[in-house]
Amino acid sequence: MATEPPLPEELMLRMQHLKVIEGDLTERFIRGSGPGGQKINKTSSCVQLRHVPSGIEIKCQHSRSLAANRVKARSLVCDILEEREIKRRAARRAEAAKRRRQKRQPSRRQKKINVANKRRHGIKKRLRGRPGTEE
Repeated sequence: MATEPPLPEELMLRMQHLKVIEGDLTERFIRGSGPGGQKINKTSSCVQLRHVPSGIEIKCQHSRSLAANRVKARSLVCDILEEREIKRRAARRAEAAKRRRQKRQPSRRQKKINVANKRRHGIKKRLRGRPGTEE
């Protein structure tokens, strides 16, 4: 097989930032599907890319070019990893905010409302006595 064209610099930097190592990727070239007739049946231009550490598996057949599909598949892996990282950060941020809200002292107004609710609840409980046993 001829030497593969290098990946774009921007994609390489993105992969480095996300710690995606080329050695962690398992790449297979398979025949595509869909419209295209005899050409699609003869060439293996679909790229199946698997990122072993995360278990992400991508099949990419966006263009007729094998080189373009290789770049697009790596880009899709990076997109998925970035999305996972964003979700993980958001969950961590939400958890920290929740802890802060739980530990926060209620305001004076809220304390006043809580006391009023407790009094109303106490009155309600006192009225639950047996009928006819008034003193």
